[in-house]
Amino acid sequence: MTENRQSRTASRAARRKQKKKQKKSIWKKILIALAIVFLATAIGTTAVFGYWIATAPELDESKLADPFSSSLLDKDGKEFAVLGTDNRKKIEYEDLPQVLIDAVTATEDARFFKHHGIDFRRLFGAILANITDGFGSQGASTITHQVVEKSFLSPEKKIKLKVQEQWLALKLERKYSKEEILEMYLNKIFYGANSYGVAQAAETYFGKSDLHDLTLAEAAILAGLPQRPTAYNPFENPDATKKRMHTVLDLMVRHGKITEEEAEEAKQVDIPSLLVEKRPESNPYDAFIQQVQQEIEEKLDGANIFTDGLTIHTTLDTSIQDYVEFLLKDSEENPIPYPDDEMQAGMVVLDTKTGAIKAIGGSRNNENIGGFNYAIHGGSQPGSVAKPIIAYGPAIEYNKISTYHQINDDKPYEIAGTDKAIRNWNRQYQGWVSARYALQWSLNVPAVKVFDEAGWANAQQFAENLGIEFANDEIALTDPIGGSQTEVTPLQIAGAYRAFGNEGIYNEPYAVTKVVFQDGREVDLTPDAEVVMADYTAYMITDMLKTVVREGTGTAANISGLPVAGKTGTTNLEHKEGSPDAWFAGYTTNFTIAAWAGGYTDENGNRDVIPQGGTQVPIHLFRHTMQEISQGLETPDFERPSSVVEVKVEKGSNPPRLPSEFTPASEIVTELFVKGTEPTEVSEKFDELDPVTGLTATYDEETNSIHVEWKYDEEADVSFEVSAALAGSEMQVLSLTEDTAMTISEVEPGEYQIQVVVVSNEDEEIRSEPATVKVTVAEEEENIPPVQNLNAVYDENRGIIDVTWSYQGPPAAFEVSVNGQVHSNLVQGNGIEISGAVPGTTYQIIVTPIGQRGANEGVRGESASFTIDIPGETSPPPEEEEEIPEQPADGENGEGENEQPQDEDNVEE
Repeated sequence: MTENRQSRTASRAARRKQKKKQKKSIWKKILIALAIVFLATAIGTTAVFGYWIATAPELDESKLADPFSSSLLDKDGKEFAVLGTDNRKKIEYEDLPQVLIDAVTATEDARFFKHHGIDFRRLFGAILANITDGFGSQGASTITHQVVEKSFLSPEKKIKLKVQEQWLALKLERKYSKEEILEMYLNKIFYGANSYGVAQAAETYFGKSDLHDLTLAEAAILAGLPQRPTAYNPFENPDATKKRMHTVLDLMVRHGKITEEEAEEAKQVDIPSLLVEKRPESNPYDAFIQQVQQEIEEKLDGANIFTDGLTIHTTLDTSIQDYVEFLLKDSEENPIPYPDDEMQAGMVVLDTKTGAIKAIGGSRNNENIGGFNYAIHGGSQPGSVAKPIIAYGPAIEYNKISTYHQINDDKPYEIAGTDKAIRNWNRQYQGWVSARYALQWSLNVPAVKVFDEAGWANAQQFAENLGIEFANDEIALTDPIGGSQTEVTPLQIAGAYRAFGNEGIYNEPYAVTKVVFQDGREVDLTPDAEVVMADYTAYMITDMLKTVVREGTGTAANISGLPVAGKTGTTNLEHKEGSPDAWFAGYTTNFTIAAWAGGYTDENGNRDVIPQGGTQVPIHLFRHTMQEISQGLETPDFERPSSVVEVKVEKGSNPPRLPSEFTPASEIVTELFVKGTEPTEVSEKFDELDPVTGLTATYDEETNSIHVEWKYDEEADVSFEVSAALAGSEMQVLSLTEDTAMTISEVEPGEYQIQVVVVSNEDEEIRSEPATVKVTVAEEEENIPPVQNLNAVYDENRGIIDVTWSYQGPPAAFEVSVNGQVHSNLVQGNGIEISGAVPGTTYQIIVTPIGQRGANEGVRGESASFTIDIPGETSPPPEEEEEIPEQPADGENGEGENEQPQDEDNVEE
């Protein structure tokens, strides 16, 4: 047993020894492999680095002298600006004061005079930052590097270019002195305001041609400008300039160039007091060029359009840009009704299909290069132009609400936890309204309620997809009505609205399509398009915004013949009546325009309201621009996608119902629904009631009245509308009664038509078909009295007998007989002339009235007679002839047969 145990022990020891040898062998192989990989990597890296260094450009002295000008091309490839050729003053090192040298080196390269082109301490710090934060997060560029980059290399962050930059920096340091390199740098860089080189910048900003006259504060400003020459432009952004100056002064203190006391004294200076009064004149299309500069700086890190000799292809339409600038400059021909000289304005014109920027109006009457660009910089509260972006767009996108969607606009919206409330701009509340109506009239309360329905997170995501950036990265309750801290530019608003007009496809608005470097390399900068909303959302918002322009708050923007969608917007101040900002954003299928106006401040520098009528300026800018640029172009209407259906809805139904066959046309509206969400149930509100039955009408001669009766369900909650009309006249409502009988008293003779309509007591619009019956009221027969005052007079001169009478009775005509012979026609008047009287003859004249109407038609009355003797021819004439007045012939008196009616136009009532 002892031998076996020893044998097993020995065996285990052998196995352990074998495993240990195996482990050592594996680790040895791994270490050898790693060494091989490391060596191969080192060799490969060295080879690659060697290749990059070998292919680096040569130090061309001509390229070290001055920056290269950049060429800007419009949409058709025509050059419209050349940047970097003017406003340059060259200096030598001896022209530089020590304070400027100290400010520049402390800011850009504190160990400039100590290193040999590469600052290894700074380099290792940058490498560590690039490892932890990603390549390109921090640079190690010295002043020498910057001269090399601006002279020979592109600004792209590529390892190859950085390796070449290091190599060329070492070569430059061997060939030129530090003083020469610093001189190159300060002559080459751009300082803003169309100034190239530090000497020109000192003269542009401070009016100093001798750099030795610069103060510490001025030197610090100049040293800080190259980092962001537009943002730190002291003419336009003195506050930003001061912050940057403070940074430079602190760096000078840190590196022992000045004392704390000197820095504090310089910090107290008032920036505007240092500047010259006359600013440099602006370049043509300066507002657009600012956008070009901004895009290139953002997309090509380190590139400089003023010094890098770039060929920049842009989207500029010079004809549109010229017209926009015309509208923003005062002249007698300018149609825009600006209220005063103080108002500022900015606007942007985009291609609706692509997002390309066609024109930018940066400010009103801008005469200074690099002037503040209200179209792309800063920002203002958006007011109600935010409603489609933050309220109704998300609600349609996520909740699929219809344009008919009902919202209760019943009262102000109280903000929870405060004593404040959101109110409609007109302080009126209308109960249940549709989403279309609420947007049409820019009602605040419904907008906030729809925003709540959609969900705050959804609304924020929707708006951010359209390029809106929220204050503090968080949406607020008042954002849907544009009243929070969130501010936007016309460029952002135009970009967002363009997506509604482009079927929900968005890309960032862009001014640059392509950049070509000096070495021929091309970089495409056209942004990628992205679907950010459903096509139903885009179309339904567009359709509602067309209503805004057609019959809502934006009617002043309507353009005949163009399908225009758009939205107005104003903001307000908490303790002052009026609006400090006014907006209009709108689009067709070709162009999108956003315009802003405002810029007023009070004596304390606080925002102030726009004068009376000035809030309409953005609408005028939009209308005139859109009308001008759309001339000669086909502008098709927006096409409804298959995801949207048009449905007729009974007005007021909630939830929506289809109209019944009895719904009045005035109670039907056509609205848009996302397909699959449209209503299917038919409204019963206007269902027709059954008509009455057994309708009878009886005339009672004793009471001269008509008694009407009918039958109807006694339990029905209805009333009965009774109407009547004599033959030939219009139906007139007599009564609305809940009884099933009524009496019509004091009726006149004739044929009556009686009508009864059943009316619901709950809704008077619900009615039945009319039931009708006819009844005749006979005219009572009257006695025909005889004529009175019958008289006959002989007119010897005319040889006639003039017969007259009077009559009081029912309508009648008169039969006249002379000596038994009846006159051929009935006489309509009260007299007749009988001719052919024979002297010496006696005539008996009989007049009989005959009834002419109703029951008396043809009834003969009692006759009356009169006898007259006609004197003979031998009778002596009277002593004094009596003048007999001439009587009218038959039919010539006031009531005769041929009497004509009087002209109604000349009758006085």
